[in-house]
Amino acid sequence: MVTERTRRAVIVGSLAAGIGGLSLSGARGLLESFAPLSGDVWEAAGRERSERVASPYGEATVRIDDEGVPHVEANDEAAAYFAVGYCHGFDRTFQLDLGRRVMRGRLSEIVGEATLEDDEFHLSMDFVGAAEATWDGVRETPAGSLIEAYADGVNAAIETEQLPLEFQLLEYEPEPWTPVDTMLMEKQIAWTLTGNFDELREALVADRLGEDLAAALYPERMDHDVPILRESDRLGTIGGLSGGAESNDGNVGSPADSSDELGGSPAGSSDDEPTGDRTERAAIGPALLEWLSRFESPPGVGSNSWVVSGEHTSSGRPIVANDPHLPLMTPPLWYEQHVQTPETSVRGVTFPGVPFVLIGANEHGAWGFTNVGADVLDCYTYEFSEDRERYRYRGEWRELETERRELPVAGAEDRSLLVSKTVHGPVLEREGRTVGVSWTGLTATRTTEAIYAYARSEGLEDVLEATEYFDLPTQNLVYADADGRTCYYVTGKLPIRTVDGEPVSGHRLFDGSTGEGEWEGFTPYGESSWEGFVPFEEQPHAIDPDLLATANQRVADEPAHYIGVDYATPYRGARIDEFLEAYAESGEPIDPGVHRDLQRDVHDGRAAAFVPDLLEAVSEADAADELGDAAETLEAWDGRMHRDSRGALLFARWLHHYRRATFEPTFADAGLDASYYPNDWVLARLPEEREFFTEASRAETMVDALRETVSELDAEGWDRYGDWNTTGAVEHPFGSEAPFLNYEERPTDGSAATVDNYRFESAVGASWKQVVEPGGEAWGILPGGNSGDYFSPHYDDQFTRWADGEYKPMALEPAGEVAITFEEGSS
Repeated sequence: MVTERTRRAVIVGSLAAGIGGLSLSGARGLLESFAPLSGDVWEAAGRERSERVASPYGEATVRIDDEGVPHVEANDEAAAYFAVGYCHGFDRTFQLDLGRRVMRGRLSEIVGEATLEDDEFHLSMDFVGAAEATWDGVRETPAGSLIEAYADGVNAAIETEQLPLEFQLLEYEPEPWTPVDTMLMEKQIAWTLTGNFDELREALVADRLGEDLAAALYPERMDHDVPILRESDRLGTIGGLSGGAESNDGNVGSPADSSDELGGSPAGSSDDEPTGDRTERAAIGPALLEWLSRFESPPGVGSNSWVVSGEHTSSGRPIVANDPHLPLMTPPLWYEQHVQTPETSVRGVTFPGVPFVLIGANEHGAWGFTNVGADVLDCYTYEFSEDRERYRYRGEWRELETERRELPVAGAEDRSLLVSKTVHGPVLEREGRTVGVSWTGLTATRTTEAIYAYARSEGLEDVLEATEYFDLPTQNLVYADADGRTCYYVTGKLPIRTVDGEPVSGHRLFDGSTGEGEWEGFTPYGESSWEGFVPFEEQPHAIDPDLLATANQRVADEPAHYIGVDYATPYRGARIDEFLEAYAESGEPIDPGVHRDLQRDVHDGRAAAFVPDLLEAVSEADAADELGDAAETLEAWDGRMHRDSRGALLFARWLHHYRRATFEPTFADAGLDASYYPNDWVLARLPEEREFFTEASRAETMVDALRETVSELDAEGWDRYGDWNTTGAVEHPFGSEAPFLNYEERPTDGSAATVDNYRFESAVGASWKQVVEPGGEAWGILPGGNSGDYFSPHYDDQFTRWADGEYKPMALEPAGEVAITFEEGSS
């Protein structure tokens, strides 16, 4: 009987058995089956906001427009952000709680043993300690009091309103929200964008495949000519570049010389040999890497953005476009809001848990961000004592800083975890392999103050002043204002590493016992002085650029300081530059509709790199009888990854099979899976003589992959790209157990290399799109809806439009009927 089980057992058992894709009425029927347990579950279907709410911060109103976007109006900022917190607390209650549980290492408390390793990682990193240090610094700032008001608003919604469906299904209630939780959500954002262990991955590859091959497969600089900043009369005043031949991507020496001390070998070179045990440093071990790789930035996380001056628009206003490519999920990562006070009127998106607009516009200007790919995380190896309780540091033995943390587990015995730290940061260990980690987010940061200041900014000077506080994550900021000013700036603190007093790349393992590569002034879980970081004025930037675009490609050929090597392939960047330059040279205005068209562009630059060689290989193999139709389709294909295209389907699946056929034998023999394969830019340029083509030539491998593709398409019944490239990967966190919580699966366009970015394999894509004329009109779209409540009409009302490349207006005037009135009083 149902009464003899927990709701968790029922939802996992019955829904996994195949109820998926429920309609609203079907979901109601399911919920009614829980009535013998509690009426709370099915009552979640009838959640409605209270129309009047007491606020200790004073009066405010919230209008809800046709898209579910709250328009908050108040004469006092604290009253406004109490109302914002209330909206987040009602619309995204479960998302708020789930996010902080992940970062606090308390997911197993509600899910059970399946997430123990996740919790162990987050506890070991002690993100909470970093968030507490950040709140200690923010508390006394003007932003601090608003974060407290926001937290009170979230809690008022939790205490006052019916909890959404997920809490009823899992039988628990959320704890009160705190300002530290808001800081923790900022850490989560930053980790998603900058947390990676590439140096460990490539050290393992170098150990397994050899340093020469590793250097070829993972070049520190891809040989293209489309960096963000380059010689051009369109870039205005440029700063933060070397201007000389002594530096490239911040590295000393020639980029073509892989034997240079900062060349292709991730583990160092003969010119700069680490003083620690070389074997210990390289042989990190797959168990440690496999564990850590689960928590890295998702592969290919990036974004597009660009700014065009008013000289190229019919209105005379500049335009800012931005579409951040982040994990796609149900509900979306972003939450859209509009806040109007006497100080400002600001609209855009933020992450649930963070009160201030992160990407958006006010009445004076507009701003957007893309990921720099900067190296802001270093790993260290140590000499440990036999009992593993001490580590050698600068000639002496030091005790590891340790603390035992509790790890509650639903349905099983609770665990505990010993969290260890060195002077550099947390210690992470698996099967006897150990590394220490420094990350710029593991100290007090001031980005909250910058975000708050952006909302109140009145022009470029205000934004530049605020950006000095934007110390995490490292981002490409693009900005334009109603006065016609434009700007690009690399935000975030960039560490300066030295060995024997000389600056070095951070793309390597450091010997922590000798103090290699330390960041001067960095204090994990405390207040850092930041002396060992690139000065703000020396970070790459351009003031008043005419045309400038970013797509995660390298920032510049010769930055004054090392930035990193984790840059995207240049396909998107090259396409955006080509598109904008063509309009600028034609003299035709680059108006908002053009920008929306560009964000919808699905031309894949990889086609030109692969298809001609593939067609030549098919021709030389005399395989026309079996592959003639496929070859003809590819020859006629225009390179666009459109859902209705068979050529796009053939290319996407062929590239998958070709990549696997090329790398799998060598990597599998070395015990390395597909996550270690190099990028498609490298794949396209592999010469015939490489060891990957010893059993079969490059051409033979291409033809065999096409045979496999044709066979796969026949077996699966796929005819067009949209048959495979669907939104099915966009899931609710519990979508596998409760499929009705997922959005409806739809065919869609785009690939990993197109401006209209969508990656079916990893569920990454345009998580928000905006096109803004500062002081004029604006447009945006979310991949889903603004509400996280399954029964809300705004749960998925933007999803189809997003998948089809449509937009909605994003005005700075309040819209909709008043839905909530906040009155002076104790909540």
